[in-house]
Amino acid sequence: METQDQYREFEQRNRNAELGGGIDRIEKQHSGGKFTARERIEKLLDKGSFVELDKFVQHRCTNFGMEKSHIPGDGVVSGYGKIDGRQVFVYAYDFTVYGGTLSAANSQKIVKVQALALKNGAPVIALNDSGGARIQEGVESLTGYASIFYQNTIASGVIPQISAILGPCAGGACYSPALTDFIFMVKDKSHMFVTGPDVVKTVTHEEVSKEDLGGAYTHSSKSGVTHFLCNDEEELLMGIRELLSFLPSNNMDEAKPMPCNDSPQREVEELQNVVPADPNVPYDMKDIIEPVVDDHYFFEVMPHFAKNAIVGFARLAGKSVGIVANQPAFLAGVLDIDASDKIARFIRFCDCFNIPIVTFEDVPGFLPGTNQEHNGIIRHGAKIVYAYAEATVPKITLITRKAYGGAYIVMNSKQTGADINLAYPTAEIAVMGAEGAVNILYRKADEETKKKAAADYREQFANPYRVAELGYIDEIILPRQTRVKLIQALDMASNKMQTNPPKKHGNMPL
Repeated sequence: METQDQYREFEQRNRNAELGGGIDRIEKQHSGGKFTARERIEKLLDKGSFVELDKFVQHRCTNFGMEKSHIPGDGVVSGYGKIDGRQVFVYAYDFTVYGGTLSAANSQKIVKVQALALKNGAPVIALNDSGGARIQEGVESLTGYASIFYQNTIASGVIPQISAILGPCAGGACYSPALTDFIFMVKDKSHMFVTGPDVVKTVTHEEVSKEDLGGAYTHSSKSGVTHFLCNDEEELLMGIRELLSFLPSNNMDEAKPMPCNDSPQREVEELQNVVPADPNVPYDMKDIIEPVVDDHYFFEVMPHFAKNAIVGFARLAGKSVGIVANQPAFLAGVLDIDASDKIARFIRFCDCFNIPIVTFEDVPGFLPGTNQEHNGIIRHGAKIVYAYAEATVPKITLITRKAYGGAYIVMNSKQTGADINLAYPTAEIAVMGAEGAVNILYRKADEETKKKAAADYREQFANPYRVAELGYIDEIILPRQTRVKLIQALDMASNKMQTNPPKKHGNMPL
């Protein structure tokens, strides 16, 4: 064969591989309102930066007639490229090829990319759209998942791992996304469940649609499995790019500072009026967070789950920070099981990747009731204090209003390891609210005595001065100074050096 013929043969094979399951299946994918695996990668990465690996890999299955069907790439597109000029690794299940099912061959492609990402200290992004394990291969395809899960676990806390669910993701396949740091889903198109509606009906006799069982809304608002709910694939892919802009490439790095035209000295006069005079009146904590951060831009994580807590990323003086806050506008900002899980995991992510944590606190306590106690609020609430105490990144806390009891302790108090603790003059730091305290201290007293005692209690504790006298609050600040004071504190702590005792790992209450 002539050299030119060899080149032409290669080019033809290359074109065939890039067609995946063929024109008909590509059109079917498009008619379902979905991009193909390659289109997703092209939209996600910087233009022209994608380098594909293992384009010609084929399965080795000889059962159920599979030996008569081979498609290059075998249902996974994998490789590396750039996002905003930074190295990332990516793999995408190709639903046009055998329904994107996992085989022994394409699982090796995925593991190769995961290992390369780990060795090179770069984020790895998984684009899921798959029918699950390839049944024709039996246990071989299942062991492929095991290898992927192992890589997910070993890379955890070393490189950022992001998963997008862009179609079905069922059975064991769910556990790779669950092991990663962040999950994105698309309304009406994405579905995750360990057992599908048919199995549920057979075993428990429940009638449930796949949308109610494992749709994007369910997982973003009820289960807390997914972190970002997107309207379409384009929004999802841009969301991944946006998220990565706040993160470093690996745990030995720091997030890249952004040019900042928002003055670090900017005072925010409207903050003087956000916290109501009446301690029982709610307000939106985002009305404090957003005016304080650079360009008023707050990138919220898990906005639909456990709305009594707020977590997300922002920048202060161009530097990436993790924001944790109570939300008085929802359930009075109490801590419950879901809020505890949401806060603790976010703190641990920030600590893994050297992102300072800023806490805005207004918390009346933990949610009471048999439902919370029986489902383990003690165990779940302990996750927050564990995560804060363990974290060695700079930690700044601002108390805007209530900081009561155990909730005050766990929300990054001085004794649990905060570097700088600030408070507004409106801060109330006590074991509990005035009425609750008086009902215990003056249980048998008449109403007039109780009323006077409550007023005395408020005078003593409905302000930050007693705590400041003890040195547990480093500085009382005016609300208008919030941005300036947070930036000063973060700047002071930027060279913080703290190491925890050597150990294999702690035993976090899970």
